[in-house]
Amino acid sequence: MGVPIGDVTASIQTQLTTRPESIPADRWRHIKQLYTTYGHVPLWLEADGFSQSRSKALLRAVVDVRTDALRLDAYPLEELVATVGAVQATKQASATQLASADVLLTATYVELAEDLLTGQVDPKSIEQDWHIATGHEPIDSAVARSLRDPQLDSAIARMRPRDADYDALRRSLVRFQSIVASGGWAVVPAGKALKPRQTDKPARLAALRARLRVEGFGAPGAAPDSAPTGTASANVYNTELAGLVADFQARHGIAVDSALGAETMQSLNVPAQYRLAQIAANLERYRWLPRSFGGRYIIVNVPAFRLEAHDSTGTLEMKVIVGEEFEGKTTPVFADSMETVVFRPYWNITPDIQEQETAPKIAADAKYMDANDLEYFKDGGETRIRQKPGPKNSLGLVKFLFPNAFNIYLHDTPDDALFAKDVRAFSHGCIRLEKPEELAQWALGWDAVRVDSAMQQGPDNQSTKLAKKIPVYIVYATAYERDGQLYFGNDLYSRDAALVEAVTGSIAPPETALRSLEALRKLVQD
Repeated sequence: MGVPIGDVTASIQTQLTTRPESIPADRWRHIKQLYTTYGHVPLWLEADGFSQSRSKALLRAVVDVRTDALRLDAYPLEELVATVGAVQATKQASATQLASADVLLTATYVELAEDLLTGQVDPKSIEQDWHIATGHEPIDSAVARSLRDPQLDSAIARMRPRDADYDALRRSLVRFQSIVASGGWAVVPAGKALKPRQTDKPARLAALRARLRVEGFGAPGAAPDSAPTGTASANVYNTELAGLVADFQARHGIAVDSALGAETMQSLNVPAQYRLAQIAANLERYRWLPRSFGGRYIIVNVPAFRLEAHDSTGTLEMKVIVGEEFEGKTTPVFADSMETVVFRPYWNITPDIQEQETAPKIAADAKYMDANDLEYFKDGGETRIRQKPGPKNSLGLVKFLFPNAFNIYLHDTPDDALFAKDVRAFSHGCIRLEKPEELAQWALGWDAVRVDSAMQQGPDNQSTKLAKKIPVYIVYATAYERDGQLYFGNDLYSRDAALVEAVTGSIAPPETALRSLEALRKLVQD
């Protein structure tokens, strides 16, 4: 373009001496570091001007940020259109123009990288009770390494969480964006609670059927205002429609009973735009997590009441019971490493539980301690209460320790009947396991006979160290994919509202941003 590279480099260095007010100090530091890494040369220019492949790869990624539920207003769309467009439209750009375009592209690239690697919202700013540190992937090394990749499209894509579940949730985001763009779904009219085979107004049942169909429950080709051909009359809440409601309940964190009750009606009438925002919120939660969990790890999703243990051989899955939705009993989000398996453990009752629950019961019933295998013991000069090992023990016959500040651990339970419930928030914060013996086999590499012997006949309170620590992640995801289906989990601890509000800008961008996005799209296509 007739401009000496030295002039462009000098102009870039001059521009880097003053931070624009629109760019936060932390991001400006990353921008300057990236230029320092490459000796302050232009990062988006070649001998013949703009590197079309790399600059367009970046701009295409910006055009597509809505598929990740990223806020458009985080990116200088209007400036990109004006600055890059002006350079592309002239054959005699100045060194200052070229430098400005290069710095603007770099700022956009760094912002996009940060958003994909660590998210756009600080979890601590909206009370998510999130104690897994963000920023596990060093920003500076990640952006520098990716910029060297000849396939920048692929390099940027790899900054996303490398998880099939994240990609599946992105696809659900696009589907719900389409639902919202088409008007969402109509409210199901209020009315009496219904059980299968009961009758109601045909219009209400038709509205129910139509509402379910919009979200994907029921045959898409059936008439929206009537029961399918061959079913009972239009005023009957028949077994087919009740079955669709049961499917809806199962995938919306509601106890499955096939009945059209108050909780189900409330969930049905949550606006499509809010569900879209929930998906966006949970994509953001994914971005708060490490990019790699390691080759062998355990992850517990609290709202899904589910544990998965992953290694190279496959996945062990089981139901879990988590903390109640009361202050002091919720299960926080954190990560730590499992170190020990304890067979036939004591349950050392915490001072709070002892004072608030156990002591009053003992005072009211002289036989309570013997009936529940309780005993006193000394702990640092303090008299505490513990439950003896055995079948009555609240921790069951095995517990799994990953030392943490919250005194949370995984354990067996004698109350197996609770796993039959769909909503399982009954504990004091610790996590009860449906298949503790299988997790012990998985963690220790023991066979079933050896684990059973340790649980049933082994010494009391027997600790076994793991050969290698296992990362454990306790997470909180209220929209997630499983077996190819989208689920909205139970927002047990009411953490969604603040995050949904924080990501609203990503699902309903202002018209000015949409116009700039369309102009940028055309610029990329030219």
